[in-house]
Amino acid sequence: MKLKIVALFFIIFAMGCKVENKSTEVIKPKKLQQYITVLGIAQDGGYPHIGCQKECCANYYNGTNKRKSVVSLGLVDQQNKQKWLFEATPDMHTQLADLEQHHLKTATIIDGVFLTHAHIGHYTGLMYFGREALGKKGTKVYAMPKMKSFLEKNGPWSQLVSLQNIALQKLQNDSTIVLNNNLKVTPFLVPHRDEFSETVGYKIEGKNKTALFIPDIDKWHKWKKSIIEEVKKVDYAFLDASFLKDGELNRPMSEIPHPFISETVALFKNESLATKNKVIFIHFNHTNPTLQENSKERKEIEKLGFRFASEGNNYEL
Repeated sequence: MKLKIVALFFIIFAMGCKVENKSTEVIKPKKLQQYITVLGIAQDGGYPHIGCQKECCANYYNGTNKRKSVVSLGLVDQQNKQKWLFEATPDMHTQLADLEQHHLKTATIIDGVFLTHAHIGHYTGLMYFGREALGKKGTKVYAMPKMKSFLEKNGPWSQLVSLQNIALQKLQNDSTIVLNNNLKVTPFLVPHRDEFSETVGYKIEGKNKTALFIPDIDKWHKWKKSIIEEVKKVDYAFLDASFLKDGELNRPMSEIPHPFISETVALFKNESLATKNKVIFIHFNHTNPTLQENSKERKEIEKLGFRFASEGNNYEL
């Protein structure tokens, strides 16, 4: 009888392991051909955040929580030996090193960088391509017309252009860029605080799967498209999760509009579990309790079927 119980335990354990390994989030990069890897998940200011004396950042200094890099995705094609970066963050130097050391090492440090907009966490990492740092020539940087013009006409970014450290590639709304026979990227405009440039999200298409990347948007209802319908069309949707709910900051949150996670969860309330499971929250402010992996708020939302991006997760395309 004891032998039967032990045997049953091992069968259940093995089945559990098998199910767990089906998640592309835990598959090792070497087993994937084309995939997205998460290089950063924090809002522009990173984690810990400058000037923060609250418990959220104190948890980093006391060793409870790990540092979080600013939001960025890597796109890797092992078959064609190419890799791209989405966002040029202040953490770009370590994020490029991550791609190099843990994913794909090539003579070209990166095959291209896709920018979403001109807020500090999303483009200032371009400084590392300059003469004070890397100093190489011709790194492709994909940007929308206003973003391209902003970089060309304003220092110190204009020096990157004049010295040919970066080669700007002009994007157009809803116009697809074919990277190779496996991968395509399409930018699309989203409403956001466009002080210096327009703002885009991206659709990333692989041979078998497709992803949305919308790290910044004002509110879902301000967008001309339905986020629910757009999520249904893809396999993964990396969505703006800057704040959990209203009142999170001690200042008017209308000044920095983002869709609260609570709003997104409510919007998808009546959708299927399969649809909810496509939503992967990313771009967390340091005050957002769901940035902490073991927070009760995060666990409650995960029980509803939603997911949270973590640095090092991989998603097969």
